[in-house]
Amino acid sequence: MSGGRSEGLSELFAPRSIAVLGASRRPGSVGASMFHNIIGAGFTGVVYPVNPSWPSVGGVRCYPTVSDLPEVPDLAVVIVPAPGVVRAVDELGRLGTRGVVVISSGFKEVGGEGIAREEELVRVVRKWRMSLVGPNCFGVINTDPEVRLNATFSDTMPTEGNIAFVSQSGALGAGILHYAQSQRIGFTRFVSVGNRAGIDENDLLRALEKDPRTRVLLLYVESLAQGRRFLEVAREVTLTKPVLIIKSGRTPGGAAAALSHTGSLARAQSDRLYDGLFLQSRVMRAGTLAELFQMAKIFAAAPEGGGRRLAILTNSGGPAILAADAAPRAGLSMPTLPPHRQERLRGLLSPNAAVRNPVDMTADANDQTYASALRELLAEPSVDQVFVIATPTGASTGLAIARAWLGAWKKNRKPTAACLFGVEDLSEEVALLEQGGIPNFTFPEEGVRALGRWAEWQDWKRRVRRPPPKFKVDSRRARALLQRAAKEGRRALADFEAREVLQCYGFKVPPWALVHDEKEARREADRIGYPVALKVASRDILHKTDVGGVALDLHDADAVSRALTEMRARTTRAAPEARVEGFVVERMVKGGRELILGVQRDPDFGPVLLFGMGGIYVEVLKDVAFRLAPISPLSAEHMVEGSTAFRLLQGVRGERASDLPAIHEALLRLSQFATEQELVGELDINPLLALPSGEGAVAVDCRIGLVAPAPAHPRARRSSRSAPRP
Repeated sequence: MSGGRSEGLSELFAPRSIAVLGASRRPGSVGASMFHNIIGAGFTGVVYPVNPSWPSVGGVRCYPTVSDLPEVPDLAVVIVPAPGVVRAVDELGRLGTRGVVVISSGFKEVGGEGIAREEELVRVVRKWRMSLVGPNCFGVINTDPEVRLNATFSDTMPTEGNIAFVSQSGALGAGILHYAQSQRIGFTRFVSVGNRAGIDENDLLRALEKDPRTRVLLLYVESLAQGRRFLEVAREVTLTKPVLIIKSGRTPGGAAAALSHTGSLARAQSDRLYDGLFLQSRVMRAGTLAELFQMAKIFAAAPEGGGRRLAILTNSGGPAILAADAAPRAGLSMPTLPPHRQERLRGLLSPNAAVRNPVDMTADANDQTYASALRELLAEPSVDQVFVIATPTGASTGLAIARAWLGAWKKNRKPTAACLFGVEDLSEEVALLEQGGIPNFTFPEEGVRALGRWAEWQDWKRRVRRPPPKFKVDSRRARALLQRAAKEGRRALADFEAREVLQCYGFKVPPWALVHDEKEARREADRIGYPVALKVASRDILHKTDVGGVALDLHDADAVSRALTEMRARTTRAAPEARVEGFVVERMVKGGRELILGVQRDPDFGPVLLFGMGGIYVEVLKDVAFRLAPISPLSAEHMVEGSTAFRLLQGVRGERASDLPAIHEALLRLSQFATEQELVGELDINPLLALPSGEGAVAVDCRIGLVAPAPAHPRARRSSRSAPRP
């Protein structure tokens, strides 16, 4: 939804009364399961079954229609066949119901008539300013003891916790509820958004941000309802609460035909675009569902603070080695404990114990030695996090060890995770640990990886956020050049026009001139200085090399003259209909690293920036990073540092490092350009030559494509609850 009040959504999560339209006594039906689950979860309000086929459902009087109800329900759960949904929701809205959850399928997801049916549903809920979840969804859950709402057709009511979960997939949500129960993971709220015709993940992030019971937000998405809005919302929410996400569809699809490398790469590597989006919005992305919930365990339990320095405490060497191997992969370091701390540990442990880090107490460790050693590690200033591993032995029981860990941890709380091994059932021990605040992991690598993500989140929170800079540019001149091309019905700017646009925004380009004949070319080449390049200038020729329209390394006036004569003949043969405005003579720039900077205007995300290795290998290596414009100085640095090109730019084998500040500035200037010049659909600066440190960066070649004409009657996505935002 695009506007209106989203905070709280009490009509969905804390209703005083619920009507279940389609409640049933038929065994195995969704209507029967839904009504049973609402009653069985202990809902603290009033539930009304509505179905003309039954006098009662579950021992509760059943009403033929909503108009027969003794009161107007705050929330309605709709399970009637799709053709009857719109009529039912309209009647509810007329009565004054504020929230509706449409479980029924048969809408946009089936295409054809379903699309029109969903559009009509949206029109109705907008008219009555209702909150809509669905259609084609699994339902909503609120574990608050004052509400106890399970309006899903899953009989699993999760335990109360501090995690809220939003899922685009209903079937996946059902499985997750069962999995979470087995893993002792508690939720505050669960929402299956279905087709997102009304409430979407952005609205729920806003509402859950203000929920005092929710500490961690989890999302499963297959796509984002509004990518640009997600960035804006998530940036604000993650100031106070972590957002963990898993997005399916990581495999790149085929790239549609595009004018630019940037456009092709943005389509082919859309998942990299999501990576950039999540990094910008400080959303933590998980690679698998297992990792998502491993992260959730730590994020739900860990005390605030903590860095990347990890200590490992164990009574078994093998698991400790696995954990230590996982630490650098998780971005964690394992500092050697200072001498005085090692000395204290030696006084507590067996003579055979290893005390440098990992601390291996050997198999004769018991619960007392565990408690003493853990207290030492938690007290050590050079340790930020602790991972504790135990294989219960005859020296002590698992329950005693778990109690010892909790006792030590409660006196000096640092982010701590555990891995409790054992051939016998350790569920009691694990439950004790996790209820006390120390999450347990099945395998050492899982716990270390989760601690690494927690440290990453803490780093993000500590970063100083600087706004995008504002450069002094000639935006009016650049806009005039773009508008002229658009009025002429052109799809792209000519090479010489693109150069001028870049210069309006302060980009450094090689000295150049537009010439029309051999005499002009010789004169300008002498003025510019050799060697020079010669390129055909035509608004009708997008790919100059395809028509023989490029000549490089011309070292004297005679070579320039010959090249122009031959180029004119080649382009006339290859593109006889093309209008040739002239030829561009430019100084050849030697040295430097070839990079690509680009812009792609996505219909959902808006202007997207690209950075990566440039030149002829850009679409082969596909070493690119994406961000949504505008970007901050920190984002510009991260785009460069996150690429394979960064190692080359730092200088290898005695080479001077490239001018990194100049590259960062070029990205920031391009970011400003992309946000100010909305006529630009695609742009490539390829290559941008990054010269040695202190010498700048030069845009050698540029291609600018214009946005496609807008459709005559665009269909804007609007809120189901209110008019669109201004």
